[in-house]
Amino acid sequence: MRLVQVSIPTGERQTVIDTLESEGIDFFVTDETGGRRYAAIATFPLPQNAVQPVIDKLHDAGLSDEAHTVIIDAETDTSREFEQLTKRYEAENGGNRIARDEILTQARELSPRFQTFVFMTVVSAVVATAGLLLDSPAVVVGSMVIAPLLGPALSASVGTVLNEPDMFRRGVKLQLLGVAVAIGSATIFAFLIRNLFLFPPSTDITQISQISGRLSPDFLSLIVALGAGAAGVVSLAAGVSVALVGVMIAAALIPPAAAVGIGIAWQKPMVALGAFVLVLVNVLSINLAALVTLQYMGYRPKNWFRLEASREETVKRIGALVIGIAVLSVFLGGVTYFTYQSSQFEQGSSIATNHVFQEPRYQQAEKLRMQVEYSQTFPVGKNDYTRNLPFREPDRVVVTVGKPKGEQYPQLTRRIHDRIAQRTGRNVAVQIRYVETSEVPA
Repeated sequence: MRLVQVSIPTGERQTVIDTLESEGIDFFVTDETGGRRYAAIATFPLPQNAVQPVIDKLHDAGLSDEAHTVIIDAETDTSREFEQLTKRYEAENGGNRIARDEILTQARELSPRFQTFVFMTVVSAVVATAGLLLDSPAVVVGSMVIAPLLGPALSASVGTVLNEPDMFRRGVKLQLLGVAVAIGSATIFAFLIRNLFLFPPSTDITQISQISGRLSPDFLSLIVALGAGAAGVVSLAAGVSVALVGVMIAAALIPPAAAVGIGIAWQKPMVALGAFVLVLVNVLSINLAALVTLQYMGYRPKNWFRLEASREETVKRIGALVIGIAVLSVFLGGVTYFTYQSSQFEQGSSIATNHVFQEPRYQQAEKLRMQVEYSQTFPVGKNDYTRNLPFREPDRVVVTVGKPKGEQYPQLTRRIHDRIAQRTGRNVAVQIRYVETSEVPA
């Protein structure tokens, strides 16, 4: 609930009293003796979702913009009138959402000062880079907690819907700056780590699980970012803590930005490209979801003359975000397609190989392991095999076979090759690695 205090300008006291009485609101009016500008102060409790409708009705009834309104977070009101008022506004408005001025204030407070924002972004990016290289989920989560990206992501959308150009511009600038600073910090830190030999420079970074998971963004990445943006706005509008949602938004931005820096430092263009596309998709999706959610929740500018301008700007920016996501979706669709094709090939190869080992001549042999090695569709280096980069094609199937000592299977390689080609339609090289096995006497 909220406790609202309205400083009533001279000549408008009766207007406020009549409006509050017509709404069935329990209020108190005290004379203002501090000066001639205000005649009285009206104090009244309201359910959270009733604040904005009541303030709008006061202004519609004639309360001027000179009225000074203070909204205080209160604990409870035990009166029967307040209970009835709560039920009424729940039936009329449904759900809880804070007033327009409250969401403006909270959006401003979520964006830290410039120096603090830059410092915390640098620290979170460096910690995320270390966590990715260490393959430590705990450290990566820690980097998300301290990342200051929630405020800019939400304030740009709030500024658009409520026609606050300064807030919108600051939110966009901080988002762009945050991404640039995070990538730059991660690149410098990763470069130092590699060249000071604090981390094995020959390590295949695409085999580190915390990094590989952020190199091939598909349509599921889009869903995660859209969810983060919508959840952020709902939490902000409900007047509840947005700390956990801030972690979710940071999770969509900071680790991928760190992965970009690592890809640059390790001179892996496809690593940097895949992670950078993920960053862009997440930034655009978070802003799109926040804009659409705010619009759906019914937030409008305070001044009705600015309503049409706000709607036009909102539609334009939603359109721009949709176009940007649509363009990047070509990349996402390609990754999704290649991922599906790779999965189908691996499954088909495994089934084909199993069928070979069921043949009588190979019953003493045992398939210990099967691994598919990939090459990039767009080569970025000599012998660049990886399972984790986007746009990859199966290049070789490696089968580890256990066999009794002295046994030979000269036709096994050709047999597996033919079976895989028959089932998958791909002519892929096959390599057999033999491991001698022996039975332990009972």
